[in-house]
Amino acid sequence: MPNTLTLALSKGRIYKETLPLLKAAGIEPIDDPETSRKLILDTNQPDVRLIIVRASDVPSYVEYGGADLGVAGKDVLLEHPHAELYEPVDLRIACCKLMTAGRVDDVKKKGRLKVATKFVESTRQFYAEKGQQVDIIKLYGSMELAPLVGLADRIVDVVDTGNTLRANGLIPMEHIADISSRLVVNKASMKMKHARIQKFISDIRGAIEAQEND
Repeated sequence: MPNTLTLALSKGRIYKETLPLLKAAGIEPIDDPETSRKLILDTNQPDVRLIIVRASDVPSYVEYGGADLGVAGKDVLLEHPHAELYEPVDLRIACCKLMTAGRVDDVKKKGRLKVATKFVESTRQFYAEKGQQVDIIKLYGSMELAPLVGLADRIVDVVDTGNTLRANGLIPMEHIADISSRLVVNKASMKMKHARIQKFISDIRGAIEAQEND
């Protein structure tokens, strides 16, 4: 839709923490994705719509033109290192850390490690920079289970409070990256809808500054 601004979001924490920024920019969804079955949500602005996609798919929707803009965690963006995207704003929401973790009694394990993660690119780069060879096992969920059943020696996952790790007898070990959500923009859209997108970026930056000054 040539005159419509389409923003890709994922359900959950990122969506909830993006809403106040959108509201400050004058954009409010008419439907709630938690209760609506719609995947395309209209907003109070007729030329702005939201699409609800998996968090891991946001960079692809934006890069290939399914959306003009999107909000994605830096953990997800690190898994798309070659994506043709602009990343103009750190929204400073949904903050956490990407870390290695393992069993308390296994901290000093030597030799070639088996590492379970869905963050394959970040994990590969982290251990390569350390000069350490590892076997990476790709999992999509319940990462904490892998060391408990002997599938892996370590996991790489996002850590917020660390409560889930501790509840499963694991501890955070090595810090890989600080994570927050970023606004990403399709490169063609930035050219074709430049004024509209620049205004949106300016409004979002203003909303972030206002939040931080409260």
